[in-house]
Amino acid sequence: MGSFETLLPETLGAIPALLLVIASFFTSALTAAFGVGGGVAMLALLGLFIPVAALIPVHGAVQLGSNTGRAWHQRPHIRFSIATPFIVGSLIGAAIGAYVVVQLPDALLKLVLGVFVIAVTWTKIPGAARLSHAGLAAGSAVLALATMFVGATGPLLSAFFAQLIPDDRKALIATHAAGMTVQHALKVIAFALAGFAFWRWLPFIALMIASGYLGTIYGSRLLEKLPEEAFRRWFRIGLTLLALDLIRRGVMGMV
Repeated sequence: MGSFETLLPETLGAIPALLLVIASFFTSALTAAFGVGGGVAMLALLGLFIPVAALIPVHGAVQLGSNTGRAWHQRPHIRFSIATPFIVGSLIGAAIGAYVVVQLPDALLKLVLGVFVIAVTWTKIPGAARLSHAGLAAGSAVLALATMFVGATGPLLSAFFAQLIPDDRKALIATHAAGMTVQHALKVIAFALAGFAFWRWLPFIALMIASGYLGTIYGSRLLEKLPEEAFRRWFRIGLTLLALDLIRRGVMGMV
């Protein structure tokens, strides 16, 4: 255990690090099988052991690796007709966000986002499946801009992609992974430019990513066995629970 501790930052002990590495397997498997939940669960678990100043950048790096691994493993199912304009739009939105300094109430943003996720999850947006590349890029730019103000845009992206891909669970999860890879890459770049010392956390992050990739392999096997109707039902339930938690935190932050 002593040699393992030498690879870790001083603020993280060996036992918590080992628990988090194991948890990375299960959270990645959860997202690979059901499309939602893993990233939020990992953020909550990291928050128990990691200093607040390192929480978001470390989570972003771990999720970058997790989503990259899932996108690679499920790459035959990626809808590049959706992923490509999404990536372009995300880059445009991030570039705009870098020059826009706006302080918006975090509690209000969580409340609005939660309500919007529920609305998009349980209603059908007319013409969403026929959205043009330009329209998709514009929507992606707005989503990327939103990440500058609130980090919990994963559920919104899931709900958005579910409108675009209403009948193929494998394509939905793979394309979502490709989109989130871009979102987290932009976040990691932003923290690196801001001076966060990622190198101190690299061995731990690498272990988390490796464990998460094994979880992706296992979760992908579960996805193969899951009927489309059952997947859509649990996908909507998962998104709704995440949205209700966002609303709860928003309301609590406003009182």
